[in-house]
Amino acid sequence: MYLKELCELDGVSGAENAVRSFITDKIKPYADSITVDAIGNIIALKKGKSSDKKVMLSAHTDEVGFIISGITDKGFLEFKTVGGIDTRVIISKRVRIGKNKLSGVIAMKAIHLQDKSERGKVPKVSSLYIDIGAKSREEAEEHVSLGDYAVFDADYELYGDTVKSKAIDDRAGCAILIELIKKDVQYDTYFCFMAQEEVGLRGAKIAVARVKPDIALVVEATTCADVSGAEEKDYVTSLGKGAAVSFADRSTIVREDFYRNLLRVASEEKISVQTKMALAGGNDAGAIHLAVGGIKCASVSVPCRYIHSPCGIAAVSDIEAVYRLADAFLNRIDEFLE
Repeated sequence: MYLKELCELDGVSGAENAVRSFITDKIKPYADSITVDAIGNIIALKKGKSSDKKVMLSAHTDEVGFIISGITDKGFLEFKTVGGIDTRVIISKRVRIGKNKLSGVIAMKAIHLQDKSERGKVPKVSSLYIDIGAKSREEAEEHVSLGDYAVFDADYELYGDTVKSKAIDDRAGCAILIELIKKDVQYDTYFCFMAQEEVGLRGAKIAVARVKPDIALVVEATTCADVSGAEEKDYVTSLGKGAAVSFADRSTIVREDFYRNLLRVASEEKISVQTKMALAGGNDAGAIHLAVGGIKCASVSVPCRYIHSPCGIAAVSDIEAVYRLADAFLNRIDEFLE
């Protein structure tokens, strides 16, 4: 899989160009047609043995990050977050900015200058800034423009079965779809790499209206909280226990037969699988299942610790389990269409 290459690319919502180009290049030999729409979705058709049904597989190309919204007289960069980011995880983190990947660090007022009330509170994004070492607005403007995007500057690292990287959400899903499109399919199958999921499922709303599938599977990354200090009931998912299947989240209630069939097929194919234990988060299934009169839709996800941070952590074995379950879904698609 191309997970390392995909995670190392920068693609904040609305600026997914590098990711889109990489994916398009890799899937071109296997797709019968590729369309890139106005919002930036890749919609790749793989023709099946039959055109009686249309199947959609979905993963999103964008990652959370930042957009430069101001430059101070002293050359510091003001910014807004793009997507859901906990302010507590970004302080003192390195970022790279714009097409030239300018290095900077997210900073705040030094602790010895804060009063007691400030020290006990999570700072607001408006009180943070990015320091690129510029001494003035004019010097900063030589390198940065308003509207430039910034991403976490973090290395991709592999430790045995564990991978650490930014953007595992959802480059893991993209890597899986790239592998799946290489295989034969029963029905015409649309491999959709969605733009702007992190800012409101925007790409999915457009792509599903265009494809109008009979059934869809979203391949995602999801919260994993099996960490020190957390109670087991709050884990949501656990690292290394397999693909996470959701029965519901904040944007979708999955039809029970679809959810149960995924678990049954996983058992029969001896694929490690776990149930997502909290109605937390949401993904492109929330937009897909409501479209064009209603679409039968579910999601299967890679558990990821510290999601939406500089250093997400996932298990290679879980990624493989998600791949195998999505592959089984395609191979046994008639059982899901019943």
